[in-house]
Amino acid sequence: MTSSSLTQTSSAPLIQRPNVVAVGTIVWLGSEVMFFAGLFAIYFTLRSTSGPLWESESSVLNVPFSLVNTLILVASSFTCQAGVFAAERLQARATGWKPTQWGTTEWFFLTYLLGAIFVSGQIFEYATLVSEGISMSSSAYGSAFYLTTGFHGLHVTGGLIAFLLVIGRIFAVKNMGHREATSAIVVSYYWHFVDVVWIGLFLVIYVLK
Repeated sequence: MTSSSLTQTSSAPLIQRPNVVAVGTIVWLGSEVMFFAGLFAIYFTLRSTSGPLWESESSVLNVPFSLVNTLILVASSFTCQAGVFAAERLQARATGWKPTQWGTTEWFFLTYLLGAIFVSGQIFEYATLVSEGISMSSSAYGSAFYLTTGFHGLHVTGGLIAFLLVIGRIFAVKNMGHREATSAIVVSYYWHFVDVVWIGLFLVIYVLK
């Protein structure tokens, strides 16, 4: 083999393989899309057979409160993405007090706080609805409402646990590396997905009465 062929071989571009964890997460989120599509189908099916019931019981919903809770969750998506930008810089912690100097841990802690506020607001709404006589077993509307929003709440709770695991993993290493950054990015995929699903649920349940 000549020296020119060796030079050509050595200068050939390397094949960039996709990250296995990221690809696996995207495939899993595809199955989650089908799961929530089934929940939407159940909701619309029950609604189509119980129109007057939907009109009377949906009037109990506190739409302004739910809108504020929704905006809190949407805001958490932006803070989560800010944490991803810091992870891409391999910046684990803040270098100053300004938000522009925050690292992944600070942004993810803020995201966790906003997500926890959303879940707390959802629990408060459940307690209010139960006091109004709307429970899981009270009617078809109650079953559809708690089924769709409840499963979403469980997904949000799972995301909060994932944030704590990522933050703990970052604190466990001396210097943030690509593995920790990948974990942060993968969790952001899930969190953005949960946010988008809730926007759809909010429009269907609270707006489209």
